Amino acid sequence: MADSSAPTRDESVIEVRSPYDGTLIGTIPAQTAADVDRAVATARAVLDAGAMPLWQRAQILDTAAVRLAARRDEFAEIVAREAAKPIKTARVEVDRAVGTFQFSAAEARKLAGEVIPLDAIPAGEGKIGFTLRVPIGVVGAIAPFNFPLNLVVHKVGPAIAAGCPVVLKPASQTPFSSLRLAEMLVGECGLPAEYLQVVTGGGSTVGNALVDHPDVALITFTGSPEVGWSIRARAPRKRVGLELGNNAPVIIQPDGDWRTAAAKIKVAGFSHAGQSCISTQRILVHRSIADEFAAALVEHVNQLVVGDPMDEATDVSALISASERDRVEAWIGEAAGAGAAIAAGGRRQDDGVLLPTVITGATPEMKVCAKEVFGPVVAITAYDTLDEAIELANHTEYGLQAAIFTADITTALQAVRRLDFGGVLVNEVPTWRADQQPYGGLRDSGNTREGPAFTIKEMTEIRMVVLHG
Repeated sequence: MADSSAPTRDESVIEVRSPYDGTLIGTIPAQTAADVDRAVATARAVLDAGAMPLWQRAQILDTAAVRLAARRDEFAEIVAREAAKPIKTARVEVDRAVGTFQFSAAEARKLAGEVIPLDAIPAGEGKIGFTLRVPIGVVGAIAPFNFPLNLVVHKVGPAIAAGCPVVLKPASQTPFSSLRLAEMLVGECGLPAEYLQVVTGGGSTVGNALVDHPDVALITFTGSPEVGWSIRARAPRKRVGLELGNNAPVIIQPDGDWRTAAAKIKVAGFSHAGQSCISTQRILVHRSIADEFAAALVEHVNQLVVGDPMDEATDVSALISASERDRVEAWIGEAAGAGAAIAAGGRRQDDGVLLPTVITGATPEMKVCAKEVFGPVVAITAYDTLDEAIELANHTEYGLQAAIFTADITTALQAVRRLDFGGVLVNEVPTWRADQQPYGGLRDSGNTREGPAFTIKEMTEIRMVVLHG
């Protein structure tokens, strides 16, 4: 018999707690499929009423960039609290989101079709042909926890530019940056409220309802490959853009600047506790410099400040949940049990935060190499030839970004041609990204390219117009 004196849980709300210390940040509604239906109907109605003119879309996006820049500290604090992203790193995310709005505004101003020379065939004589770019329809956006502001702007900004209303489902762990962003866009930037509606709730309820809804024309999803490809299979008649995972490799040649590489990986492997799909994870180092490189990297990593995300000194804070921390710890233990060495970290400190970890002697079959760690872990593997290094880098189910450090242009070009990834960086870590670049991957890393110019094309349809006169 149930204990009637036990406290009851309110199923209508979701508690959002700090990943760092578990304190309650706030609550959000646990919305339902009926809420999604209402949001989609509202979005469909505003689209049917007629597309917003381009000048208005651009003006809204310009204003959004200005207002977000003015509220930099406010948004950074929201991100830091809900995602346990160190406050100084959260400010960088806000800056990037400002740029993403700016690029979206620029693309809105030049969104155009093209002239088609119909009289290139006899039947086309006397006809004029051109294309228009029209909104694809209602966009269902499903966002991740790790960049809860900028990756949302990567969906919302291009959608506004394309003229598409958005129904946005943020991650339940990090909803407040999305909710505040929507308030700002509608309340301060002139965006009609029907063009951006935020629905909060679980993936099995709100997420599935959004994917299944017949009036949602496009789904844009950032997250795990398992969930992403299940969405793609669930919605075969929709346009579905997936930006998924990776286990980013970097090759360090003996003629490369390995000291600079070590200094960059100090940030690239551990920023936001490694919770980035292009976080540097697999470090392939030529055997002749492997020991020196590992020693230099360990020295850098041991200097990282670990702790409270609200502390200005903090470089690395908590993973998004205790279960994720436990999983990453288990993967580290598996590697150690299989013969790898833990050169730094490998344990949690007194506040429960997992220390930045460097593994040496890693082999391809270990989970820290074969899978996406999504935690503060890098794994070093020594190689003897460039061919071996490229083979090791390509031996993965992922394919987002990879990198090589070398002083030889021939080697660099060989790597660019042979590394089978969506992006290849030379003398830079694979974690580097410009928000305007075509960003995306192969295989389990996804099926699209993000960046406002490229996302806008995905969010529009080509309409052919023929005039006879």
